[in-house]
Amino acid sequence: MSRVWDVPVDDSTRVRDVRVAAEEACACAGLPSNRTATAALVATELATNLLRHAEGGRVLINLVERAQGDRRAAVQLVSLDHGPGIPDVAAAMRDGYTTTVAASLGAGLGTCRRIANDFDLHSAPGRGTVVMARIGHEPAVRNQGPPPPGPRAGGVNVPLGRAEYSGDSWGRVRGGDRLTLLLADGLGHGAKAAEASTAAVTGLRGLAELPPAEILRRLGRALRPTRGAAVAVAQLDLEAGQLSFAGIGNVGARLRTDGAWKPLLSHPGIVGAQAPASVPVQRVAWHADSLLVLHSDGLPSRWTPPDDGVLPGCDPAVAAAVVLRDAGSAARPVRDDTCVAVLTAGGVSRHGSGA
Repeated sequence: MSRVWDVPVDDSTRVRDVRVAAEEACACAGLPSNRTATAALVATELATNLLRHAEGGRVLINLVERAQGDRRAAVQLVSLDHGPGIPDVAAAMRDGYTTTVAASLGAGLGTCRRIANDFDLHSAPGRGTVVMARIGHEPAVRNQGPPPPGPRAGGVNVPLGRAEYSGDSWGRVRGGDRLTLLLADGLGHGAKAAEASTAAVTGLRGLAELPPAEILRRLGRALRPTRGAAVAVAQLDLEAGQLSFAGIGNVGARLRTDGAWKPLLSHPGIVGAQAPASVPVQRVAWHADSLLVLHSDGLPSRWTPPDDGVLPGCDPAVAAAVVLRDAGSAARPVRDDTCVAVLTAGGVSRHGSGA
């Protein structure tokens, strides 16, 4: 069960709040002092940019695993805004490019990209900007280039009312030619709900070779000591080029492929409490432009999937943050813990770096 930080940035005093939250996250992740300093610099720059260019926004900070097989937590910082967008992304990404503002450290997005282990952004005129940076235990390797080709999974998590813990969680696991993405929504919200969703993510780690329906059945036993959760499992068979999906409870799923979106349906029930004896499994073809979005019911039920062909090439956490941002607003705040997890085919963003 890990902390989540959701910091609104609506005036200059919030820049410090974002930096302090990033330092707290680094302490929770056990990052060394030099990487904590890096996270603090990136956090300050992202928060300052929200005030400078977008008249405010928010910064989400989650603890995530950077890569399969490395269980050490990294600190993921995501800034979101509904501002005008970045008019010249190439200029903004030049190392050291910045506008003179007293609160800024003068790092610029280009410097943030260079010192973060993973970095990406998405900006659209009139819709706003999402910037993501992950800070791991080891210093970033300069000129490391884009991540290797292949499917990628990532997500963002937001607690209700900026609480310390979110009752929702997501996780991924790789076993042979299978990449499995899971999203769990613990019943209710807060710490007790987080215990249930965390148990689902932890249990997934030993089930990489199993199909989705069997994973759900095994998780049912693991979640019995908890209050239970809604759980969705999406498994990509790389060799067959096929996605298999099974879900129990109120977890949403949308698949974008060939330029069109289609829903994937979950079955009523509660994993760990009132799960059905059998769960239907949907199987669909997976293509080079495919993008899968899993989300908890904190997202509005009638959210509109983004009509944006760039997103499949973004870091999955950026795509998840774009979905989260565009599904709500200050006038429509989330009504529950909210988690969005994304599986992409693995195209590379022009602005991304890292693995």
